[in-house]
Amino acid sequence: MLLRARLLVPMNGPPIEDGAVRIAGDRVAEAGRWRDLRGDAIDLGEVALVPGLINAHSHLDYTSLAGRIPPPDSFNGWITSIMRLKNEMDDGTWRASWREGAAQCLKHGTTTLGNIETRSDLLPDLLAEVRLRLLLFLEVIVVRPATDAGQALAEAADFLKGNVPPLGAVGLSPHATYTVRPDALRECVRTAEENDWPLAMHLAESSDEDAMFREGSGALYQRLAAVERDMADCGGRSPVKLAAEHGALSKRTLAVHGNYLDDEDVRLLAESEVSVVHCPRSHEYFGHSEFRFEALRSAGVNVCLGTDSLATMPDGGAELDMFAEMREFCRRHTGIAPEDVVKMATVNGAAALGWQGAVGEISAGAFADLVALPLAGGDVFGEIMNCAEMPVGVMVGGEWVVLPASCRQVGC
Repeated sequence: MLLRARLLVPMNGPPIEDGAVRIAGDRVAEAGRWRDLRGDAIDLGEVALVPGLINAHSHLDYTSLAGRIPPPDSFNGWITSIMRLKNEMDDGTWRASWREGAAQCLKHGTTTLGNIETRSDLLPDLLAEVRLRLLLFLEVIVVRPATDAGQALAEAADFLKGNVPPLGAVGLSPHATYTVRPDALRECVRTAEENDWPLAMHLAESSDEDAMFREGSGALYQRLAAVERDMADCGGRSPVKLAAEHGALSKRTLAVHGNYLDDEDVRLLAESEVSVVHCPRSHEYFGHSEFRFEALRSAGVNVCLGTDSLATMPDGGAELDMFAEMREFCRRHTGIAPEDVVKMATVNGAAALGWQGAVGEISAGAFADLVALPLAGGDVFGEIMNCAEMPVGVMVGGEWVVLPASCRQVGC
């Protein structure tokens, strides 16, 4: 298959006017100027052909919770609300929520997703039908002293080995330093290293978490002490420093959020080659302190974007939309070049998930995950970043999941 477009935006080089992409199977065979790749082509017309977007952090399970929790007074208060709503969800609701989230991703041009999975018992059927490229992070929570961390991780590993997504891979998600005991966190690290799996962990997400570990106080501290968590690791250190002490920071780690970082935290993240996933709309919903993007970028930290879950969206009509995340990021961080923002939703996300060169760019050997966007004739990266229209075409692994009109006409 040969596709031709008014503009090709490969993300591993400059945009190409009158570009073309030759696809063989599920991969890109060639990408470049139309005049160099001539052949029988499907002309997509006045569109920009860009790599499928990468959402590095989401919770598909909670898609149905959009608009259900008004912006809370505290993160601890939000935990109370979401726990109540989760308890009201039956298996059918969980499945429908997951499916709807996956459909929203594709509709909005996201083809690769790093997703935190809470209900492993429901996943086998869902994975059989998903058309996203999915890095499945199985959530691990080990709080109480009576829980056997070794057994919990052995069971998690057995599940992951038997449930690799058709278009993806698996990893572990020790939920956070406050919900995973130190010994269990070390066991997560050991299991991930043994199987060459990535880790994703909510880290330095809230002021409640910050107070728990730096000061040994606060509402989150009290909540966890009440369920018999050993609080000996609280007081005198940041969540990032605690994670580092237990070996949880490495090039295979996604530090999700990183909203409360001091200079030492930034240094530790940079030295460990950790990627940070920033979720702009979720950040705005909670009213967190300013995200330290410039400090992280200056230190050499790879920063990418994610949506988080729709349980952190006050608008019931909100969807899992990476274009909306890019727009919100730019609203809060003026002066950042649009190209750099688009990279955070493509090549940076690919590096964070360990799939650099395979997704997030249009190049020979990469997966044929493509999105066709309508063009208005302005700055290309500004147009991509601010695109409020639906993609006119979405392809995953060489197969259209949203079929362009030009393809409908010729039957591709």
